[in-house]
Amino acid sequence: MQQKEENFKLVFEQLYGPVLAYTKTLTNSHDKAKDIVQNCFIILWQKRPDLIESPTLKRFLFTTAYNSFVDLYRKDQRKNTILDDIKYSMAYEHTNEENGNVELKIKKRKMVIQQLPPKCQQILLLNKRDGLKYKEIALRLDISVKTVESQMRIAFKKIRETFKADEIMFFLQFL
Repeated sequence: MQQKEENFKLVFEQLYGPVLAYTKTLTNSHDKAKDIVQNCFIILWQKRPDLIESPTLKRFLFTTAYNSFVDLYRKDQRKNTILDDIKYSMAYEHTNEENGNVELKIKKRKMVIQQLPPKCQQILLLNKRDGLKYKEIALRLDISVKTVESQMRIAFKKIRETFKADEIMFFLQFL
């Protein structure tokens, strides 16, 4: 080995541990610290003709480690900001899409209810809008509970059929 390579090896063996420990205190991550310190020694290797025998070698390595940490930290902050912006925009779009879907479903449900026969529509609204129980509806309209049950069944069947047809059309568009 040449003298400069031996000097570099000696510097590596003496300073790798302390620079790694210092960098770990900055990053709170052993893996990130190792990457930074390895890069510091690569930079040192590239600049070795000027630095290996310099009395400021230790300061050079620690300063390089610190500057590398700051660069990595800034890069991570930019990346996190970009990711946060993407997450926010996706959540915003999803929320708007959901709101649009909900409004569309409400309009469609109202349309289906309006197309029901008058008695069926009246019974459904008394139950769902006004919160009356089947017995209360039967008493109010002077009909049997069985009639209320059958009218509710008809209403639900029409609503389900309408929305089921929409789901089928939705899936068919992807085929």
